[in-house]
This record gives sequence, structure tokens and C-alpha cells, in this order.
Amino acid sequence: MMPDATLARDILGAVDEGFEDQIAFTEALIRFPSLRGAEKPAQDFIAGELERRGYAVDSFTIDIERIHDHPGFSPVVGVDYAQAVNVVATHRPHRETGRSLILNGHMDVVPEGPPEMWEVSPPFVPRRVGDWLYGRGGGDMKAGIAANLFALDALRRLGFQPAARVHFQSVVEEECTGNGALACLVEGYTADAAIIPEPVDERLVRANVGVLWFDVDVAGHPVHVREAGSGANAIEAGYRVIAALKELAEAWNAEKSGHPHFAELDHPINFNVGRIEGGDWASSVPAWCRLSCRIAIYPGDDPAARAREIEAHLANVLADDAFLGNRPPKVTWNGFFARGYVLEEGSEAEAALARAHGLAAGSALSSFVSPAYLDARVFVIYAGMPCLVYGPLSESVHGFDERVSLASIRRVTGAIALFIADWCGLEPVTGPEG
Repeated sequence: MMPDATLARDILGAVDEGFEDQIAFTEALIRFPSLRGAEKPAQDFIAGELERRGYAVDSFTIDIERIHDHPGFSPVVGVDYAQAVNVVATHRPHRETGRSLILNGHMDVVPEGPPEMWEVSPPFVPRRVGDWLYGRGGGDMKAGIAANLFALDALRRLGFQPAARVHFQSVVEEECTGNGALACLVEGYTADAAIIPEPVDERLVRANVGVLWFDVDVAGHPVHVREAGSGANAIEAGYRVIAALKELAEAWNAEKSGHPHFAELDHPINFNVGRIEGGDWASSVPAWCRLSCRIAIYPGDDPAARAREIEAHLANVLADDAFLGNRPPKVTWNGFFARGYVLEEGSEAEAALARAHGLAAGSALSSFVSPAYLDARVFVIYAGMPCLVYGPLSESVHGFDERVSLASIRRVTGAIALFIADWCGLEPVTGPEG
């Protein structure tokens, strides 16, 4: 049950009281350049903070052997998981009377691009300007990790803790595979509901796409540039591959009417060539080119079936190509192989979040459909849990001068604290023994 008006006001006041410490904590997280493969220092930091608070902490490395046969696994080729560490802290109440909860967030961030193109502050140097906190990963999603933790801190400040089991998760691999959240599930961490405070502008994600990552290797025929006409330029051939994949993406977009949550979106299926490399010498016709690609799929789509469709489409379109028809490009699935999901309406968890948001933000909770990947698919599809993706207003995530609204962080933290009180119930921090 939602706490009475006096307690709700006290909870929001406790969030306010700890807010400056919360933002300083978020700034500390931003200072860690927790790019893929380099997350461990940040994970060690947060594990220490959780231990200092008295939680039982489990830090473990993602074990491919334990998860590769799971239907939610995303394939990885040539990726070293030796430093891919998840952190899970567990709170157990004196007496279990409420509903259990997972508070999840990802510590990994995307590359920052050329640092000189950041105008407000260097990417891993947090800076506050008015209502905005700048820095890579501040919005996506270190502010959300801090909100989860400081919501619990706010309740403790009042002498309360959840009257149910709570798992606080800081995971990796969200930006590339989703294998971090999946590894937590395979390790046995489940609950009655989950919250992920991604940067979604204080709205609830109703549905989101699945995502496929793949590399396309294109071969060429190298000759000296003086005889360029007798060779085959792999980089130029790569453009023909890109054109074919864009054509397929438009065909998939035309299917949106068959997917009710996506029918009103202008362009739900986005295709992106995120990286291109190739060639060996400016005066040699390039012998090779690699395209690293991302494309979305609809909820309900089988990633394997869509992968076969991509391969078949490339083979068909390029069959008459003067060069690629005889040397077809090779597709390697290396990253997201993830289904989309729909959060069905009417759950008790959503109703509890709506109540909490109403008190913290003074407005009704709205929802939207996201054309991006979210780890919520792990909980919704493979654990049957309602997962509430709800977090602060942010701008330029994955871009230059990423920033997150301080006022929005405050409201979201208050809503999470109120949700915990409602969903889990509260009990005194001091146990029956005194």
C-alpha cells in the first residue's frame, strides 16, 4: 500500500536531504570511463559503496559457458569477458511481508567520440550547468543507478527498509549484448518486479524493439591504383551492401501495421552502419572492408528468423553484382541477438509506479514505445516479471555533451523510493532483537 500522506511527504523530504550527496555520487560514477571491457574499476567502486552500507554483495564475472545456451543469449566473437563484472547487492528484511524487487541499471557506457568535440566539458569530467549535469553516461544511465541506491538510502534515513527481498544490480554489456542482465537471471536473481531507471523522460516504456548486431565482411580484388579498373574495390562494394540493407529495413518498416504498438511510429525499424573499416594502402585498391551494423526487429520476431532473412536478402540482391555475385559478403552475428518486448497493461507494479510518480511529479504517468534496446526484455520475456523502465529526462545520450536534468533526477528518485515503500512495504531498520 502507498504510504499515508505524512510518510510520503517524509520520504520525499528524505530524498531532498540526501540529494546533494546523490549528485556527488553520480559525478563520481561519471568520472569512471566505463567503456566496454573497462567497467571493472567503476564496478569495484559501487561494490565498495554497497558493502559500506551493509548489503551482502555478489560480484561475479559473466561466464559464457553458463549463459550461451539460454534463448536470450547474444553471441560474442573475439570479445574478452575476463573483466566483465556484474555487481548484485541483496537486502533481506527481518520478516518477509512485502513483494520482492530488482533495482537494475547498467554501468557500461558507449564510446565518447573525439573529446575535442565535447563543448561544455570533457566527456568524463562531470559539470553542472543550471539544471543540467553533463558527462558521458550521466543520463545513460549512471544517474539511474544512483537513483536506485539513494532511494533506498532515503528510506534508511527515516529508519525504514524494504519489508521484502531487494536485489540491487549494476550490470555490464547492456549497450552491446544484454548478456549482463541475462547472467544475473541465470545466477538465480529473480523477483516479483523490476525497475530500470533508463533516461526515458519520466515516462514508462510500454514496448520496445529487439536488436540485431552483425558484421559484414566484403572482399575485394587488390591491384595497384594505376590499374584500378581491373580490380574490385571492397570499400566501394560495401556501399552496395549498405544500400541492400537499407532496402530491407524499409521493407520491415512497411510491416509496422501488423504490430499495434508500433503502427503509429514513423520509422520503428532503424538500421545503422556504426563502424566501417577497410583497406591497407592509399595506393592499393582495397582488398577488404568490414561493416558493423545494427538493425531493429519487432516484439514477437524470432532473432534467428530475421537473421536468416538478412542473409537471404543480401544473397538475392547481390547475386547479379559483377563482383559480389561471385564473392558474396560474409555475415557474422556478433552482439545483440535480442527480442523486443511488450509490457502488458494492468499490472499491480505499473499501478504502484503510477501512484508513486503522481506524488513525486504531480502529474499522471504516461507511457511510450521505444525504438531502442532495453534490458527489460530479460525480465519480461524470460522471467515473466513486470519490468518498469522509468527514468530521468536526458539529452544527447550516445552523443556529444550528454546531459541529465537534476530536477528530473530528484523526482525520479522520489518516485522510486515511494514505489519501494508501496511495493515492498516498510519495516524498521532495527530488528526485533533491538
